[in-house]
Amino acid sequence: MLSRIFPKTHRRYVESPAGCWFEGFADWLTSVGYARGPTCHHVHRLKLVLERIESIAPDANFSVHQLDTIFTSVRTRPQYRATRCAFERFLAARRLLTIEPDVDRFVPLLKVYRHHLIEVRGLAPPTVSQHISTIAEFLTQSVPHEAALLDLSAPAVEQFVITKGQLMKRQSLQHPIARLRAFLRYCFDHGYIQERLYMIDTPRTYRDEAPPRAIAWHLVQQLLQSVDRNSKAGWRDYAILHLMAYYGLRPSEIVALTVASIDWTARTLRVDQRKTRSILILPLSDPTLSLLKRYLHCGRPSSTWPELFLRVRTPLAPIQHYAVCELYEKRARQSGLSLGGSSSYCLRHAFAMRLLERGVGVKAIGDLLGHRSLESTCVYLRLQTESLRDVALPLPCRHAAQKGDHHVLH
Repeated sequence: MLSRIFPKTHRRYVESPAGCWFEGFADWLTSVGYARGPTCHHVHRLKLVLERIESIAPDANFSVHQLDTIFTSVRTRPQYRATRCAFERFLAARRLLTIEPDVDRFVPLLKVYRHHLIEVRGLAPPTVSQHISTIAEFLTQSVPHEAALLDLSAPAVEQFVITKGQLMKRQSLQHPIARLRAFLRYCFDHGYIQERLYMIDTPRTYRDEAPPRAIAWHLVQQLLQSVDRNSKAGWRDYAILHLMAYYGLRPSEIVALTVASIDWTARTLRVDQRKTRSILILPLSDPTLSLLKRYLHCGRPSSTWPELFLRVRTPLAPIQHYAVCELYEKRARQSGLSLGGSSSYCLRHAFAMRLLERGVGVKAIGDLLGHRSLESTCVYLRLQTESLRDVALPLPCRHAAQKGDHHVLH
């Protein structure tokens, strides 16, 4: 590998005192999707860092603290921070990264609790990851290094909830609180804590307490037109926002699309609806087909990944659902439009409102949105002023009202 990426200078790497590390690191970078250029830069920067150490055994283990020390003089440079992150992932993949007991002392407990969530509660892997992430954050913040889990107190739990509440809305806060309650109940039932700390009040939320999140259709079109398509990222973001606006796809459905999801002959798109676990076949219009062809030609990197939308930077990999939300926020901010407080789901709401304005039935809209009940669909459609005008009763005129009063008096 070194002779291929450094055809003229590979001997410098092979004959280096730390040369035993460079070949494996280069192989790993290539295997996880790094392009040749970034691979060369990462290996070169690692060479400059490791050669400062007197001797490193081929099978030596590194700790996070050691990596911090090794990269101390250059860690303020963004390029070296990226190399350190990649090298740490490489060590973890080769099981050469030592976990300090004082940093991850709750790993055994989290491992047992993960098994409980999967085997006893039967939760899906993404849900389990969310539970573990919340609990790991809670333990890090609420249990000091010198304390044990048995010392956990109600004020510490309350402080964690208050801190989370300052970062999210009441509707979002329900989820981490539910995960925390489940974990604390598990700990009490198994003797890890002595108090019933799981008795936490859930934030009160009310149906229809907030206005719909749909944005006006002319703003949707202006947002799409504002996306700069002179780069691969621009073409990718434009295609994603187009599919969300014109087909009402969720971020989770966007990231699940593959190149094979497009049937060019039948002119359809196969959508895996995660919430309802059903398959939806959507007809594709001519503009959408042209856009997808253009994206595959100009915006999608050459890769063996089957997913339709990939990262534009190395390592190449499918984008995640949170990346869809972030790219919407980025494009909305760059557009200069009055879209403050909106999110990627506003495009889905705008799609539903547009269908209703065109006379599409609520049941058909619910099927396209992937809803099991009409009640869920009505949340998207509860503010349609034109429809409200049609059903409003006419106001009685003044003359008729006075006449009615006259009859009452007599």
